[in-house]
Amino acid sequence: MRRRPDSAGQSTPSARPARLDSTAHLNAGSGLAMAAYLHEVARRLVAFDTVSAKSNAAAAGYLADALAGHGFRVVCHEYETGGVAKVNVVATLGPPVAGGLIVSGHIDVVPFAGQVGWTRDPLALTIDDTRVWGRGTSDMKGFLAQCLAAAAEIDGAALRRPLAFVFTADEEIGCDGARRLMPELPALLGDVPQPELAWIGEPTAWRVFHTHKGIVSFTVTAHGIAGHSSIPERGQNAIAVMARAIACISAYQAELRAAAPPPAAVDFPECPYVPLNFGTVHGGTANNMIADRCTLSISYRPLPDADPREVHREIVRRLAAADLRDAGAPGVPARVEVGAPEVVAGLRSPRGTALEIALLATVGGDPSGGAPFATDGGELERGGITSVICGPGELAQAHQPNESLPRAAFEEGVRVIQTTVGRLCA
Repeated sequence: MRRRPDSAGQSTPSARPARLDSTAHLNAGSGLAMAAYLHEVARRLVAFDTVSAKSNAAAAGYLADALAGHGFRVVCHEYETGGVAKVNVVATLGPPVAGGLIVSGHIDVVPFAGQVGWTRDPLALTIDDTRVWGRGTSDMKGFLAQCLAAAAEIDGAALRRPLAFVFTADEEIGCDGARRLMPELPALLGDVPQPELAWIGEPTAWRVFHTHKGIVSFTVTAHGIAGHSSIPERGQNAIAVMARAIACISAYQAELRAAAPPPAAVDFPECPYVPLNFGTVHGGTANNMIADRCTLSISYRPLPDADPREVHREIVRRLAAADLRDAGAPGVPARVEVGAPEVVAGLRSPRGTALEIALLATVGGDPSGGAPFATDGGELERGGITSVICGPGELAQAHQPNESLPRAAFEEGVRVIQTTVGRLCA
């Protein structure tokens, strides 16, 4: 954990991006100056290659320096995963009193290398009359840029409750940054009590969501016996065993779809059940060899009020009871191993919170129920922070080639953040 520069002049890591140019002129209320600053911040953020497998330290340093320059107390929460440096940024402004608000977003993006369909440089922000283009514009560097631009004009002396910006790593790979951050958050906030509300700026086209499903991921491994393909009885083909395992799980998948609980249709009308997905399958060495190993990655999205591990336990039970033997070696018992589940928490916030009311008053519309994706909000809720999801991006653009954001939503976001913060903290 390292502190960024503040009024006390604490030390900082040696290698970090240059500080932003002065933004004092923005306080004069120039809309053109603010738009120029917003565009410049977005350009710099998109240019950082923050694919989750890589370090986000440079981008996090840029965000930290910018917020420190706007008068925030900034602390960087550092960790490593697979030997790669990762950084969460926590920045606070305002009095050390109860209440307050966290505004949160993630720094990482999904991969673009090898993704078919790109006609633009993913790491170069481009803007035309209607849209803003670049990896992360919708999910969710566009929102981070709006946060910095809003921060430039927020007067800390005018805040009656504290404001915290929390920017995380590794949201795209299981919300790992938020999971690691939450146990440390009270200490990172210093004398500021942990806020009770968090605004997660994920892409919703400014719709307001109070709930979302979780994610559970695990592997299934079929163990076979290697051999020559001309004599199948002397081996056991792990791929054939896995085919039967997939058929068994698929039958359960159909049951899950048919058993959708009626209340779920209110919040998740497009998918009121637990969707299950086979992600990857790897097995075998050569066409003339009996595969001795096959591994399946699988995930499902539990409803927020359910035990997230229930489906995993049922899959384990069904695979143990099923006949998964390779038809080419019917006398050999099948051996299948189900890995431990990795759980991303779902979110179920109460309706009618001060944050939901403030957001609806700012962006308009009606409460929207459930988001179809998972967010850091589930991890924050597990830490006692009620979270609401609302952001300028479009879900249809997230993770896509030529990712983009409507220019109007991009440029109006500064006002949305300033107004919402004003309603809750000023």
